[in-house]
Amino acid sequence: MQQQMAVMLAVGLMLGGVQPATAASTDPGEPAFRALYKQLVEINTTRSVGSCTAAATAMRERLLAAGLPAADMQILAPADRPQDGALIAVLRGRDASLKPLLLLAHIDVVEARRADWKRDPFTLVEENGWFYARGVSDDKAMAAVFTDNLLRYRGEGYVPRRSIKLALTCGEETPEIFNSVDWLIRNHPLALDAAFALNEGAGGELDAHGKPVALQVLAGEKVYQDFTLALSDDGGHSSRPKKHNPITQLSAALARLGGYQFPIAVNAATRGYFTAQQKQVAPEVAADMHAVLADPADEAAAQRLWDINPSWNGMLRTTCVATMINGGHAPNALPQQVSANVNCRILPGVPVAAVQAKLAEVLADPAITLTAAGEVGTSSTPPELTAAILDPIRAVAADIWPGVAIVPTMTTGATDGRYLNSAGIPTYGVSGMFHDAEGSHAHGLDERIRVKSLLDGRRFLYALVKRYADAE
Repeated sequence: MQQQMAVMLAVGLMLGGVQPATAASTDPGEPAFRALYKQLVEINTTRSVGSCTAAATAMRERLLAAGLPAADMQILAPADRPQDGALIAVLRGRDASLKPLLLLAHIDVVEARRADWKRDPFTLVEENGWFYARGVSDDKAMAAVFTDNLLRYRGEGYVPRRSIKLALTCGEETPEIFNSVDWLIRNHPLALDAAFALNEGAGGELDAHGKPVALQVLAGEKVYQDFTLALSDDGGHSSRPKKHNPITQLSAALARLGGYQFPIAVNAATRGYFTAQQKQVAPEVAADMHAVLADPADEAAAQRLWDINPSWNGMLRTTCVATMINGGHAPNALPQQVSANVNCRILPGVPVAAVQAKLAEVLADPAITLTAAGEVGTSSTPPELTAAILDPIRAVAADIWPGVAIVPTMTTGATDGRYLNSAGIPTYGVSGMFHDAEGSHAHGLDERIRVKSLLDGRRFLYALVKRYADAE
């Protein structure tokens, strides 16, 4: 994401380790936002040793200090997971008959070892127009901006037409252990109830010169599902090989899977994405994008797009790929057990059971057991990109980034929006935080965000949330 003129030396010293930038900010609220962001980023919220509850409590204290009533805030966590607290806070609107707008951001982060990083991953550092630390992008950028929104609105005396609900949640990065959005929907359904939600999952694209060219709007995401494949045998001495070997037998089945492609299936979000992208790419690439949207879709064009960008292939179809394999127990023994993990990213609206049935057909070996691993994913229909959703985005974006393209998209990964969409709460990913081609290094070493991207995203989301909250 981007960069911005940094504040005065005093602000840099206040942030401790954050170097001052070259020009003073004209936004009087920026120092307070930077302090909030620093505090949130530097609270360790990893699964291993961190605490979401500590971060949620710190943000609650800021909202209390700004005058938000204690009765309109709560920190919710299971009794047996006290460190996994989620903050729910509400800025009351004028019309109680309207469902609120939900601002969703997760405050847990991926693990980070100091020995692996160039900088301390839990100290916010500003260098050459970038912020570095674990969580600076994913997802404490939006968590800080959304919290700052409520602080600013409260300080201004702003009363929206519909209530604005803030949810800072835990466990998005480790849902196999615990996810508070899923837990809240099951145990406290009113906590997240809303007309619709704004969430992570989409940023913006910068050209080679740092100019914003495309602002993404996420509408729908694929379903994550692992499958376990397994074969067993009584084994034996490796000097007495049998005609059937579990490792080679499973390998042959996986080779058949590797040669199979699920059919292209375009939905409203992906059609909007490839239509908009045609204006951003070379003519021959645009022609292939046009061809995959045709009926029937041009598979040869899809293969060429796949060579350019694997994410494009992932947007066009369900994908299933072998990611792990285990087998054998000794180098001089015939294998007794072999298993593999196949990871599927399933298009919205496609039942997991249908994909499992297709996998069994492609593997073409009834001796292989095929079972869904973990909790079976829930498919949902992508939320509709109506004028009521897109028009405010277009208006605010045109004011900040004139000429930027608004590009619908569907993530091939997963966010907490999958739980909300399945619960009937339309959830859209939009941040206004732009990335260069290298990206944010989220989940990797030296995670980063351009300072200007963060501050522009703050400006964008402040105005956008007001437009939604005051709409009819």
